[in-house]
Amino acid sequence: MIAFVLRRLASAAFTMLVASFLVFVMVEASPGNVARKTLGQFATDEQVQILAERLQLSDPLPARYGRWLGVIMGLRSDPLQNPALGLNFTDPRGDRYFGNFGFSTMMKTPVADVIWTRLSHSATLAALAFLTFVPLAILLGTVAGLHAHRPLDRGLTTLSTVFASIPEFASAVILMSIFVVWLGWLPGTSPLQVGGRWSIASQYVLPVAVLTLYVTAYVSRFVRASMIEVMATPYIRTATLKGLSRPAIVLRHAFRNAMLTPFTVILLQINWLISGVVVTEVVFAYPGIGRFLLEAALFGDIAVIEAATLIAVFVAVTTQLLGDLGYMLLNPRIRLS
Repeated sequence: MIAFVLRRLASAAFTMLVASFLVFVMVEASPGNVARKTLGQFATDEQVQILAERLQLSDPLPARYGRWLGVIMGLRSDPLQNPALGLNFTDPRGDRYFGNFGFSTMMKTPVADVIWTRLSHSATLAALAFLTFVPLAILLGTVAGLHAHRPLDRGLTTLSTVFASIPEFASAVILMSIFVVWLGWLPGTSPLQVGGRWSIASQYVLPVAVLTLYVTAYVSRFVRASMIEVMATPYIRTATLKGLSRPAIVLRHAFRNAMLTPFTVILLQINWLISGVVVTEVVFAYPGIGRFLLEAALFGDIAVIEAATLIAVFVAVTTQLLGDLGYMLLNPRIRLS
């Protein structure tokens, strides 16, 4: 097991390294001078020229990537904080620390000062949606699988297909029309501001509902298919012939094995919930990392784009690693092998 974990950790580290290189190359290859994009459109030509010299942009790509990665890892000083540039970029953490993604030209502040706050907002939204959709999807998928090809299964399958086919922006508009415009029960935006008419808790209801509807419909179909497959296996028939009750068969023999495939699918939703909910965050004006990444892309803030992309890759790699470890623990055949 230790060797398995070490191999997965090495694979995750290699994936992060390759992803960081690809992110760096895409930024370097995008139109425009790198120094100009780093400083923003209002920087003077003298500042751009000095930064180009400080960054040694004429050096080979691997050397520039090594220096960029060294700044992020805290192994090198941030060249943007050099007083000779006259940029007045200062970071209270200093010019050398782990997670130094540079300065945001859009926010006029170090990226680390804003991106972690946005990430925490997205993590809170993702956690609420995760805690809501997981038991709901497992319950609906299990019920549908145990009543396969019956009216209850057909009804649940039809509903899951419908909700999985509705885009997030459409379901957001539908829910807002009902609960905001018609009934007036909930706020139409979720800026997480206190002191107004709506509480913070009420501002989470609609964004969580939009995410829950889509993910529940998607995951419940995997649970249903897995439960149908497990209930048709020989050991379930043997348990039935031994006289075990149906609840005992489901809880003691079928449920754990039926969760093997959905377990990985459920964990993969974490990455989507944190970094892929741009539409939901934009519709509800939610201050999360997805909306922040969109704003940075429209503004051309490459430091924020690089930071958000690397964080998204890290979340994806981590959830994949947890999925592999969890699958190994749930499946004795893999663990013993």
